[in-house]
Amino acid sequence: MKVAVLDTRVGNVHSLLKALAAAGGEPRLESRPEDCLAAPLVVLPGVGAYPAATALLAEAREAFRDRLLAGGRCLGICLGMQLLLDGSDEGPGAGLGGVPGRVVRLDAARVPHMGWNRIEGEDPLLSRSGLRTAYYAHSFVCCPLNPAAIRATTEHAGVRFPAMIRAGGMVGVQFHPEKSGAPGLAFLAAVLEEVRS
Repeated sequence: MKVAVLDTRVGNVHSLLKALAAAGGEPRLESRPEDCLAAPLVVLPGVGAYPAATALLAEAREAFRDRLLAGGRCLGICLGMQLLLDGSDEGPGAGLGGVPGRVVRLDAARVPHMGWNRIEGEDPLLSRSGLRTAYYAHSFVCCPLNPAAIRATTEHAGVRFPAMIRAGGMVGVQFHPEKSGAPGLAFLAAVLEEVRS
């Protein structure tokens, strides 16, 4: 299955492309957001700064948002998950607005949150993949307005935050499945299988 990975031009998406291929996808790195819209699955990768990513999305924002609200499949990873919301305290720029809410700074004694941590929650993607511990690297977290969008949480330094959200065809994860070993690959495979079915 073809998978469009948006090139945010920051960081290394090589590990994500390799992981998606190993999970059974046919990933293609796209430099223009509008070139992602026809793919069965769009992946918004998880490295970079919010203002720069929203600037990249600006021209295609409305078309992207329409696709998401119509049920188009999208996996947002870390920063990619944050882009699914309306805006961020990290800086200026409009998110895609597929999930009403805002991104805020992680209010914990130790920031950034980096390393392995548990995932608590129930979702078919987590159950099928067996992913219960994943790798994180972030300083900001999502605050969806609808609590029902939150499918799993993680706790860091006494602060609990969403680890996974869902709305329509959108799945957002704060962790990095491509850096989370075999269960992370199984998670990506479960996402691909869900899109196929």
